[in-house]
Amino acid sequence: MTGAITWLTCDRADLPGSLDWLAADERARLDGLRIAKRRDDYLLGRWTAKRAIAARLAPSPPLEAIAIRAAGDGAPEAFLGGAPLPVVVTLSHSAGRALAAVRDAGAALGADLERVEPRSQLLVDDFFTPGEAAQIAACPPALRDHAITLIWSAKESALKALRCGLREDPRRVHVELGAGDPARDGGWVPLELAIAGAARRLTGWWRDDVGHVLTIVGEALLRPHA
Repeated sequence: MTGAITWLTCDRADLPGSLDWLAADERARLDGLRIAKRRDDYLLGRWTAKRAIAARLAPSPPLEAIAIRAAGDGAPEAFLGGAPLPVVVTLSHSAGRALAAVRDAGAALGADLERVEPRSQLLVDDFFTPGEAAQIAACPPALRDHAITLIWSAKESALKALRCGLREDPRRVHVELGAGDPARDGGWVPLELAIAGAARRLTGWWRDDVGHVLTIVGEALLRPHA
């Protein structure tokens, strides 16, 4: 088991013109989606995840041989030629952009991508711990929306790593932003997390990404590559 992460972000403009890279069951799933945004997110998420997985494997398989399927709890799982791949994959979408992260199987992993935009105080009041709310209150006004978005994204990543998602109360996760500088630290800044009732210790990393914040949370994670 290794803490090394392969990650990738893609935009809709990165999608190819054909659908030849989809596995047969993925194409059937796409055909059943009637809402344009859901189709777009599905395609972009699969494209990004497959490319991240293929980059991690040697030799790199054709993308149509890789299938991303939803497990019973909704988490994505990767298959090659119908057989489960020994990796953990996590993906996220936001405003026409997608993120995928991959690591070796056997350890938790969750990732999230959120656009930085104005955030309501109600989000803080309803879903943040008192300690997180204090961090937001101490932020300069110009950094407030970024800090709220970052804490929320880290919570989503942690709940994905626990494979419960937002079915669980987000206040179960407490996030400490720390004092790292993305410009100084190769783009990635560490996150400290406390998970109420969790048997496993999770750590995380964050970075800015084209008007978004990107977070990755898991067990014993190495700093992601730049």
